[in-house]
Amino acid sequence: MRVLLLGGTGFVGRAVTDLLDEPTLFNRGTDDNLFPGVERRRGDRETGDYASLATGEWDAVVDTTAYYPWQVRQAMDALGDRVGRYLFVSSHAVFAGAGPDLRPADYDAAPPLTNDNYGPAKVACEQEVVARFGARATIVRPVKVAGPHDNQNGLTDWVRAAVRGGRFELPGDPAQPVQLVDSRDLARLVLSLLTDDRGGAHTAAGPSTDLAGLMALCAAAAGTEVEIVPVAEESYFPLVKPRELWDTQNRSPAEGQTVTLLETTVRDVLSWIAGSSTGLSKSHGS
Repeated sequence: MRVLLLGGTGFVGRAVTDLLDEPTLFNRGTDDNLFPGVERRRGDRETGDYASLATGEWDAVVDTTAYYPWQVRQAMDALGDRVGRYLFVSSHAVFAGAGPDLRPADYDAAPPLTNDNYGPAKVACEQEVVARFGARATIVRPVKVAGPHDNQNGLTDWVRAAVRGGRFELPGDPAQPVQLVDSRDLARLVLSLLTDDRGGAHTAAGPSTDLAGLMALCAAAAGTEVEIVPVAEESYFPLVKPRELWDTQNRSPAEGQTVTLLETTVRDVLSWIAGSSTGLSKSHGS
């Protein structure tokens, strides 16, 4: 299967590329050391530079890097009718609550991304893909993704905190539910949907626990002892959510999706950051 990845070397894109036999990667070329021998097309979605995609045909495109509807429109315009299926990696942030209803689409969303416009912008992206590709559109809505090579704030920050051990000031409730999906499960779902030529919308989800349970898993993997000390919710730490969003942390995985044990994901993240150039001391962002 000839698959074009818009991205392909970042966190989720990298996991997908790992599984493909004939990928073509479209990106700025900042990670040329990855996947030697793979066909690459240079371009930049931020500036609308899709000139390198003027030629070529693919069975499917996997879009892991669009956050605004104009990015999706530009990519589809550049590809024309030279791609069979368009698989868009969206987000569970599109949901209005615990049910299946979506948030209103925001076609005018502009940088920067915030909690207010991220989900609505993704809804608009989904609608753009479906409007253009119809039955040949596939939407994947992952919950918070975790795993090796995670360059965003998330499980990696929890593992680093566990490695430090001792007192852990949590700006939230340790009983808060949290749900993650392993990036490799997400990638396997993407490949399965492409192989089966399946359209429609699919949720990628993994195990649920609570914040106290998550830290217990991280500390066990790191071999440390951690004391969770709840503090006022005035600061930030990844995965902490307001109480009104707690009921959104129990999504069901898509039919046929693999589900990796959370303990395995934690251990693999620990192994990755132990050998990464950033080391274990990298602090989380805001």
